[in-house]
Amino acid sequence: MPTEGKFFELFNQHADLCVKGAREMVALMTNFDDLENRVHAIEGIEKQADKVTHNTLEMLHKTFITPLDRDDIHQLITRMDDILDLLEDAAQTISLYDIKAITPEAKRLAELCLACTEKVKAGVSLLHNMDNSREILAICEEIDRLESDADHVMRAAMSKLFRDEPDVRNLIKLKAIYEILETVTDRCEDVANILEGIIVENA
Repeated sequence: MPTEGKFFELFNQHADLCVKGAREMVALMTNFDDLENRVHAIEGIEKQADKVTHNTLEMLHKTFITPLDRDDIHQLITRMDDILDLLEDAAQTISLYDIKAITPEAKRLAELCLACTEKVKAGVSLLHNMDNSREILAICEEIDRLESDADHVMRAAMSKLFRDEPDVRNLIKLKAIYEILETVTDRCEDVANILEGIIVENA
């Protein structure tokens, strides 16, 4: 593969920010007292990630020979950016909806988001060398499994919500949070699918 290494550095920077954002989300869910600071921190991380995405796409236009297919580079950085956009969306929604207490299910979904982003980071960090293809594919399988876990948690959470939550407004608020957090794991699975495609094309 042609050695245009800067793309891999940018992927790693972005994946690192995804993990930081997910960590802040878990911290927000664990300690509700510090909500505004956590929301502000996630917004700051998302802005940093936007810059990395912008730099990656700018470099893509300027680079004659790229280490991966151009479309793969574009898809990978865009899907990773979606992860942080959704984490920011979840944090802002919790703040705007004035949610007073978080459920164990929402916290569990946040933990699964963090586990997924950690796997994304691990997979992306190995992408510079196709000798790592078997390891990357194993990580992608883990991401698929975690996304499936998030599906199960989400379904159980929704069932419990509609069964036990007497306040309709609260039900609507929590349903929105659950859906956003579950979608974070979907976007992580999208990244895994892109990584798998890159392996098939290049290994």
